[in-house]
Amino acid sequence: SVTESFARVIHGLTVEHLTDRVIQRSKRMILDTLGVGFLGTNTEVFHKASEYSKIYSSNVASTVWGQPDLRLPPTYAAFVNGVAIHSMDFDDTWHPATHPSGAVLPVLVALSEALPPSPKCSGLDLLLAFNVGIEVQGQLLSFSKEANDIPKRFHPPSVVGTLGSAAAASKFLGLSMTKCREALAIAVSHAGAPIANAATQTKPLHIGNAARHGMEAAFLAMLGLQGNKQVLDMQTGFGAFYANYSPTVLPNLDSHTWLLEQQDVAFKRFPAHLATHWVADAAASVRKHLVTDRALLPTDRIARIVLRIPDVQYVNRPFPDSEHEARHSFQYVACATLLDGGITVPSFHKCQINRPQVRELLNKVELEHPQDNLPSFNTLYCEISVTLSDGATFTERSDTFYGHWRKPLSQKDLREKFRANASSVLSCHTVERLTEIVENLEDLEDCSVLTTLLKGPSSPELVSKSI
Repeated sequence: SVTESFARVIHGLTVEHLTDRVIQRSKRMILDTLGVGFLGTNTEVFHKASEYSKIYSSNVASTVWGQPDLRLPPTYAAFVNGVAIHSMDFDDTWHPATHPSGAVLPVLVALSEALPPSPKCSGLDLLLAFNVGIEVQGQLLSFSKEANDIPKRFHPPSVVGTLGSAAAASKFLGLSMTKCREALAIAVSHAGAPIANAATQTKPLHIGNAARHGMEAAFLAMLGLQGNKQVLDMQTGFGAFYANYSPTVLPNLDSHTWLLEQQDVAFKRFPAHLATHWVADAAASVRKHLVTDRALLPTDRIARIVLRIPDVQYVNRPFPDSEHEARHSFQYVACATLLDGGITVPSFHKCQINRPQVRELLNKVELEHPQDNLPSFNTLYCEISVTLSDGATFTERSDTFYGHWRKPLSQKDLREKFRANASSVLSCHTVERLTEIVENLEDLEDCSVLTTLLKGPSSPELVSKSI
C-alpha cells in the first residue's frame, strides 16, 4: 500500500542516503528557521501561546528558544517554538505550497533534549530526521494537482506539516516500520486547519499544532495506539483534504531520490505572504521612475496603481488594519514599497500601516487578474502600473524575486538575515557560534551543544564554558 511504502521509507532511510546538496540546502533551512523563530519570540501571539502552555508540567522538559527561564514538556516546547517560527510569516516556503521547516525542526530540537543522554544525538541524526520530515511533506503534496496552487481551503502546513512532524519524530525516536505507519495514521486525525484563519493571530498556531500533534502521534504509536493501515491510500483518509487526491507507492530505497535535491525552497527577505514578494519586487522597480535620489514619493501626483497578479483572495486585503492582515495584503505591500523603497520587519507595525500616505495610496490601488497569471508559487508574476495625474504611466514586472528558489539568497545574505533576526534575542557571540554550528551540522557529535545555545540570553563566558 501507499501507507506501507511511506513507513518503509521513514524507517529505512539512513545518513548514507543524504547527498551533499540535500545536506547543504537543509542546513540553510535550519539556520533560517532558527532565526525567524528567535525573532518570533518578540510577538504578541508567541507570548499568548507560551502563557497558555505554562499550565502543563512534566518531569521531562525542553527549551523554549531564547527564553532561558521557560522550559516546557517536549510537545509544548515544539508547539510554542513552532508558533514563534510562523508568528510573522517569515519562514521558508516550498512548492507545492507549504512552509516545510517550521513543523519539523522544533520537534527534533525538543526531542534531542528529552531523550536520554546516551546514546548522544548527532548533527547527522538531526539532519536525517529533518529531511525525512521534509520529504514526507513533499511526497504528499505531489499526490494532488490542487496542491500545486496557492491554497483556497486548508492551510498546507497544518495538513502535510503534521505528517512531516510525525515522520521526523518517528525517525528520530527509532520507531519500527509498523509504528511509523501507525504514527502517520494517528497524525492524519490531527491534521487540517481552514485557510479562513489566515491573516489572524491564529494562523501561527497551524505550525505550532503541526509540530505538537506530529510528536504526539509518534508518542502514541510508541505506546501501541493503532490507526487505519491504509490511511494514505484512501479518499476518506488523507484524501479528505484534497479533491483530486491520487496517491502512488513510493519507490524502493535503492532508487530513492530526495525531493529537496530537485526542488529548493524560497527564503523571505521580509515577513509576509510569499506572493507579496513579487509585488514588492515590481513596486521597487517602478519607484525608480518616480523618485530620484532621496526625494519623497509624490503621492499627490499618483492617480492610479494597477496590480496584475493571480486571483488569491486571502491576500486581497484593500485596507488592512492589523499587522497580520498587512502581511497578507497585495495592496499594502505595494503601497509601502512605493513609499519607502522596500519592506522591512518594522513595515508591519501598526503605526506604519496607519500612515495617512499609505491610506491615500491604498485608495488608488486596483487589482487585475490576467488569465495567464496562475496562482502558483512556481509560475506567478506581478506587473504593476502607476499612472500619474498628467497621464504618464510607468510599468514594471517581476517574474522572480531574490530569495525565490530560481534566484536563491546567497549564503552571505542568508547568514545576515539570521544574524539580524537572532540578535533580537541572543548575544552576538551566541549568534556567531550558532551560525558556525549549523553550517557544520553534519560534523556535530552531540546536539546538546546546539540546544544549550538555543536557551537564550547568556554571557559569552557562560556560552564558552558550555561548549
